[in-house]
Amino acid sequence: MKKILYVILEQWADWELAYISSAVNMLGGGKFENKTVSLTENAVTSIGGVKCLPDYDLQSAPSDYDALILIGGMSWHNENAMQIKPFIDDCIKNGKVLGAICDACRFLGSVGALNGAKHTANDFNELKQYSAYANEQGYIHRQAVSDNNVITANGTAALEFAREILKSLSVASDEQINGWYDFHKLGLYNAAMPRMQEL
Repeated sequence: MKKILYVILEQWADWELAYISSAVNMLGGGKFENKTVSLTENAVTSIGGVKCLPDYDLQSAPSDYDALILIGGMSWHNENAMQIKPFIDDCIKNGKVLGAICDACRFLGSVGALNGAKHTANDFNELKQYSAYANEQGYIHRQAVSDNNVITANGTAALEFAREILKSLSVASDEQINGWYDFHKLGLYNAAMPRMQEL
């Protein structure tokens, strides 16, 4: 079973994790496992006020995972977020899927983790302020970008981010993933899904 680890910090963005994890379970045929990781074993509260008890802290997190996904939120500017850096370095070194959305993209840029792949973020000018960021030519003004096992998205692109992760991990066929995306993006009456056409 493939394992996806979601890093959540205080004030994490509920909806960003929800789209990915629910699609993994719905489309993945039981071949994937969703697990959360945080700085400690204590419950972390989302932007929406939902408390989540992480499956792992940084010390107990497994090394046999297939993707490390940094969920956006309000705490990636905090100094203690730097504790995640060794985890990110290990992910890149071992060629695993690394994802980040919203302010987590800025964090990846601040630790040099975007230097080997095309990417996007919330604010290009903010990325350029970090001395560790050395890939201005790799920045793409797009909702979500997937390149070299690194997936990034701005904060308005939760669905696009989820779609790229699903494709990178081959959770389902491209047709199924695109159908899932269209259904959630376009709505019940506009998505061109076969079962909708039959009604």
